[in-house]
Amino acid sequence: MAEDGVVRRVFTAGSTKPTLVLPAAGVFGANASGKTAILEAIDDMRSVVEGSFRLGTSETSIYRRPFLLDDESRKRPSRFEVDLILNGVRWQYGFELLDDRVLDEYAYHYPRGRQAMIFERNGGVSRFGPPYRSDGKAMLRALRDNALLLSVAEALKVPDLSDLHAWFRTMVRFASSKNSGERAHLTANLVESTNKKDRILNLLRYADLGVTDIHRELPPIEIAERVRKAIRVLNDVDDDAEIAEEFNLEGVVLLTHSAAVGEARIFPQDESLGTQVWLGLIGPLLEVLEAGAVLLVDELDGSLHPRLVQKFVRLFQNTRTNPHCAQLIFNSHDTNLLGDSDSRTIGRDQIWFTEKDTEGASSLYSATNFGPRRDDAIQRRYLQGRYGAVPSLNPADLERALLVTDR
Repeated sequence: MAEDGVVRRVFTAGSTKPTLVLPAAGVFGANASGKTAILEAIDDMRSVVEGSFRLGTSETSIYRRPFLLDDESRKRPSRFEVDLILNGVRWQYGFELLDDRVLDEYAYHYPRGRQAMIFERNGGVSRFGPPYRSDGKAMLRALRDNALLLSVAEALKVPDLSDLHAWFRTMVRFASSKNSGERAHLTANLVESTNKKDRILNLLRYADLGVTDIHRELPPIEIAERVRKAIRVLNDVDDDAEIAEEFNLEGVVLLTHSAAVGEARIFPQDESLGTQVWLGLIGPLLEVLEAGAVLLVDELDGSLHPRLVQKFVRLFQNTRTNPHCAQLIFNSHDTNLLGDSDSRTIGRDQIWFTEKDTEGASSLYSATNFGPRRDDAIQRRYLQGRYGAVPSLNPADLERALLVTDR
């Protein structure tokens, strides 16, 4: 289904057959069809795993997003599950929760090719596999109803489970408009603290933005420290990283552009939106490709030229630029990625659609459900509505809306 050479073959412990893995998946659909919610659900799972024990107390509500168009759904639990390969071993992990408690949770792995239980938790009853029973007793002593066992395991540094927790903490990155400034600073940090500057500048130049250099201008040390002290007192905040992010103490990212006479440094607010978007993608891109991690990108095509979007996706498809099998999951309205005939950026098994039903609930389904042939013009068929996931627009309704007059 995918183009030749795109599918990766990953071998796991205890198995002689490789697991076939795709390096990219794109989600397409009408506005407000649930594309962003798909990515947010993955990031929400990461957030709960990271913070349910460390950032909570017995009175803390668990962070989740119930379906907002049905009051009854707020009373129903949210369920999250992930199936992944970690250090050559397959893992399955999941949990179900309400606002005030975890209903169930499980973790299995396949160290010899067969499923082995690490723990199962159902209500107030927890069971542990033989190698983990001793650690399990310690975890249960620290466990709260509103915390995940996996989060407790990280605090107690339980072997294997700490590795699983670390995957959520370090191997899942979410790029959205809400964290664009943070991602731009990440790019600037990589310039200053690593040997990645040449690659960052090459990517900036490749986008034909007229950029020749990148620089981060920090506030004076004494002024930054005074601000930190004032914030600690006024806002009861102790985390320096949180203070720096919230109050912009990490400095200002400046890009140098070639000018008519010499060069000019430009402040972020004066850059084009496309330049800001590309700058904010470079840092996460380099980190993910190097670590073999997962990058979630909301509205990949936002303010970027279609050719640049296409090249970004192909960085993940290409084994030379993505040797560690990093994965990209994105949503987009750029139908050029779907392609026509046998010329497309992503394969038929990498294309997903979202569509809302009459009650506003979203469904996610694969293009392979429609049995497309290799030479099908998927872009044209999609725009014709053959696969659903397009807005229902009646030109007459638009005309009537514009012709309405006040009475």
